[in-house]
Amino acid sequence: MRTRTSTRLLDRRAVLGAGLAAAGGGLLAACSGDGSGPDAGKAANKPSGPAGYVSPDGKEVADAEAARKPGPVRKVRLTAAETRLDLAGRTVSTWAYGDRLPGREIRVTAGGTLALTLANHLPEATSAHWHGLALRNDMDGVPGVTQRPVKPGASFEYRFAVPHPGTYWFHPHSGVQQDRGLYAPLIVEDPKEPLAYDREWVVVLDDWVDGVDGSTPDAVLAELGRGMGGMDHGGHTMSHASATSGKTPSPSPSGPSRMMMGATSKLLGGDAGDVDYPYYLLNGRTAEDPETFRAKPGERVRLRLVNAGGDTAFRVALGGHGMTVTHTDGFPCEHADTEALLLGMGERYDVLVTVKDGVFPLTALAEGKKRTALAVLRTGGGAAPEPSVRPAELDGKLLTAGKLRSAEQVRLKSRRPDRRIELTLTGSMADYDWGINGEAYDPDRRYGLRAGERVRLSFRNRTHMWHPMHLHGHTFALPDGGPRKDTAIVLPGKRLDVDFDADNPGLWMTHCHNVYHGESGMMTVLGYRR
Repeated sequence: MRTRTSTRLLDRRAVLGAGLAAAGGGLLAACSGDGSGPDAGKAANKPSGPAGYVSPDGKEVADAEAARKPGPVRKVRLTAAETRLDLAGRTVSTWAYGDRLPGREIRVTAGGTLALTLANHLPEATSAHWHGLALRNDMDGVPGVTQRPVKPGASFEYRFAVPHPGTYWFHPHSGVQQDRGLYAPLIVEDPKEPLAYDREWVVVLDDWVDGVDGSTPDAVLAELGRGMGGMDHGGHTMSHASATSGKTPSPSPSGPSRMMMGATSKLLGGDAGDVDYPYYLLNGRTAEDPETFRAKPGERVRLRLVNAGGDTAFRVALGGHGMTVTHTDGFPCEHADTEALLLGMGERYDVLVTVKDGVFPLTALAEGKKRTALAVLRTGGGAAPEPSVRPAELDGKLLTAGKLRSAEQVRLKSRRPDRRIELTLTGSMADYDWGINGEAYDPDRRYGLRAGERVRLSFRNRTHMWHPMHLHGHTFALPDGGPRKDTAIVLPGKRLDVDFDADNPGLWMTHCHNVYHGESGMMTVLGYRR
């Protein structure tokens, strides 16, 4: 008989206090993203753009939501606030959901409805994006595209049907706020769960800089925006932030330099990342103060792995064990055995492990950056592993998404694409001028498609860095029967073609989930035409 023990992501950090802005404001209405030109709708502070596209709150969106037959309502209240957290004895000032890192896990049953009220007690506007969910467009949480920013002191009710079970998460889509403490797992449970297991643990990985020696993500973005040549390329770093957070990043870095040089990875095709983080976290804890998961020898454990990092891929392994991959980005795949997994930012994997007797490290190596996040699996007696432990499995058999195959029940039916959209990834570390098709993000620039089409996105990486590309509101299929995903790594100099069915009308972002690349311009909008 299966029983489930959900890992407690709660109360892991010693909370030292939270300063709250004065609460106020009512619910903000969902707004149209369809206007007649660049100035349309601005008097009402609504997203605007070219005519001829389905509006995020249009009839087509409402009809698609009704077809999902929203079920029982799960009500949640979430507060984004300034707070102070303890990371292994070091106090940092940051922003978080409530007083926890990660934020409180939310669980809902597939077929139900999530009604979540986000109260903004931060000093600037924010939002909540539901990463990986095929939800109604006006609830997608992208200010300037699908909704207004949620201003300080205001609140917003996100209400939507949750159609697909799986491992998801949520975070702001406002500037570089995601690289603070504003993230949490969202688990959509399957009422007909086919897997059998004894325990279930959610594992959230992160890279951390906020509040350390005066650093903030905005200051990191400002430093990176000047490029390796020391020139100021701030024009590329402000476009999305000003539209979404209501605040322009500071032009002057605070704290020490966070620009990373010389981090390389063969798995990632060369340069591993831009940011030199002082900490790497697993469920909000450092390797010096790791979380301990407890089980009995022989039990079968489901691990739900989430990479919530801003600029770091993680290579994950459990010392002394193999893993069986069952899902990626929420969708089932043909089961595959491995010793290690590579997760780009935004990616999720579910794995099953039959645990042995003893004490074992669950290690997440910051790929190319040579430091690790850590948790401990304890099923018996013995000393805990050292923070620097590097289990042999990290260098053993490793699976990436391209080696997996979709489970038959969710595999896209074979069909020739009706439309191909070419998305060339452009830019460089030297100028920090990341973009798509040579252009920085502009919410009024849209790639049109029509409902019912099979669409092929062709990501062509012309840069010298890897990019985890994420599509909102849909899942795509990797080539040749590959897994269903919403986020996929595109290596430098490579091309990746992915297919999806246009079955969720509205305006949808696609972007690099390196928060600094995306914020600097590597994002665009796919729009359903009327």
